[in-house]
Amino acid sequence: MKFKRILKWSIRVILVALTLSILAVFIAYWRSTNDCERLTATPSNPMRAILSCEYGVGNLKLQEIEKPIPADNEVLVRVRAASINPVDGHLMRGNILMRLLGGGLRKPKNTRFGTDFAGDVEAIGKNVTNFKSGDEVFGAKNGAVAEYICVKADRAVVAKPTNITFEQGGSVAVAGVTALQGLRDKGHIQAGQKVLINGASGGVGTFAVQIAKAFGADVTAVCSTRNVDLVRSIGADHVIDYTKEDFTKGEQRYDLIFDLVGNHSFSDRRRILTRSGICVLGGIGGAGIHPGSWGLIAGNFGAAFLSSFTSQKFVTYIAKLTKDDLTALRDLMQTGKVTPVIDHTYKLGETQAAVRYMEEGHARGKVVIAIE
Repeated sequence: MKFKRILKWSIRVILVALTLSILAVFIAYWRSTNDCERLTATPSNPMRAILSCEYGVGNLKLQEIEKPIPADNEVLVRVRAASINPVDGHLMRGNILMRLLGGGLRKPKNTRFGTDFAGDVEAIGKNVTNFKSGDEVFGAKNGAVAEYICVKADRAVVAKPTNITFEQGGSVAVAGVTALQGLRDKGHIQAGQKVLINGASGGVGTFAVQIAKAFGADVTAVCSTRNVDLVRSIGADHVIDYTKEDFTKGEQRYDLIFDLVGNHSFSDRRRILTRSGICVLGGIGGAGIHPGSWGLIAGNFGAAFLSSFTSQKFVTYIAKLTKDDLTALRDLMQTGKVTPVIDHTYKLGETQAAVRYMEEGHARGKVVIAIE
């Protein structure tokens, strides 16, 4: 009898706790808001920017907001071009996981859109010594799809090489750093290695092909028929057309696979790795911006776990934007070893169309927003 009473009260406590938790989530959901009303209040010194006040691509709006003023340690950049990345799409779409991780339950907490940018410095804070007005720069900052942004001078902003355009510079940061860190830091790429890049014609993939070649690797690129000539033109030594050939069925073994697609099984990829080979999994940086990306990410984590029991390693990661790595990319571009690949360029007012085009999953290189 005593046990039954304890069980009964335990169930009641659990039900009360569950009810209170659901109520708390419900209240938090309806109380969640963002700063759109404040941002779009009549600005005294207006600029145009893309805002995501509600979840969904159809809610991306071109609005006038207040032009920012640089703090003492910031530079004010007149943005000439920006580009779209998978992470921008995940935040804008409001996947349930992103909402629970702080993105905003009912509305986007972060209403500014875009990350990559290139432009020229219009003004500097009084403590800035490494930039001056008129400098051409590129980098990453939340809210990049706008006419102006303020960026901390010691963070993710560096001088733009003179041999690339603003549109090219505005396509570099997230995709370039994702490729660089995946190959160098996670894949430990070495000269002479055989490297396969699955998804070689996309935003990250086109950077990866060129970076791998810059490290002296023998590069095999996997892409569709329409992109064969493109990946050859950016330096791939060998090209596999996946519509005609399954690269996991071949006899070649690779020291490093940089997999941005994740469309083959763990065992199939293991079969074409050398005994101590590494498969770097693109994760959020390489996934498309459609909802199915989360299945890919889950599969990547599963493969990484299984590889802990083998001599071959499957590694997942999320790229981190750093000034040092942007500088490394700048040097590669300055020497002509890396040239950003652009598929389509849209105007600021066409941002919705640009996102929808990227969602189709067939973009070759980057999709860029030119800001006039």
